[in-house]
Amino acid sequence: MVWAAFIATVWGATPAYVSARRKLDLIENDRAPAGAVYSFSKAEIEAWAAVEIPEVVPDGFREARVELGSDQATGRALIDFNRLRHAKGAAKNWFLDKLLEGERPVSVSVEVHSAGGMCTVSLRRLEVSKVAANGAVLDFLIKNFFLSLFPDAKINEPFRMQHRVDRIAIRPLAVYVTIDRTRPHAAPGPKGTFGTLRKGK
Repeated sequence: MVWAAFIATVWGATPAYVSARRKLDLIENDRAPAGAVYSFSKAEIEAWAAVEIPEVVPDGFREARVELGSDQATGRALIDFNRLRHAKGAAKNWFLDKLLEGERPVSVSVEVHSAGGMCTVSLRRLEVSKVAANGAVLDFLIKNFFLSLFPDAKINEPFRMQHRVDRIAIRPLAVYVTIDRTRPHAAPGPKGTFGTLRKGK
């Protein structure tokens, strides 16, 4: 598409990002046709992450990657938890600063099931520096980092999806988003990907 190539050249965005953003704009502005199915490839997801995650996490988070499977996905990134905390305005804490010092490879594996506008995201594994986090450490990371960046997210419990999304299917080649065929266009909802990605306070 000529217009996509033009935008990519002018703004420095990749064609994959332009393609992903075009489809997300249709969904988030409630202009997606009833029953439409949108696919997001691995390249599109990673291109979106490279452009938009830094707007929410300006420091301490880089090189986001994703691996797709059947109803499951694994996200990987290099995270400096101290820089992430301080960028969000957290006060310095000697114990936490020492505990979380340095950039670390982090991976999060989730399983996703959805139907009828409801979705459940189950956390399967979270690794920091290739060591599985569990118990109190896992609870700390979810509460202080994941939920602070994604305040609307629900872990291990069903939630209703926004923007007339009926279901999300993860497959090895792409993520497929299906729009409810029974619900007409509605007023635009909150900004952000399906209303979940927000800037931290």
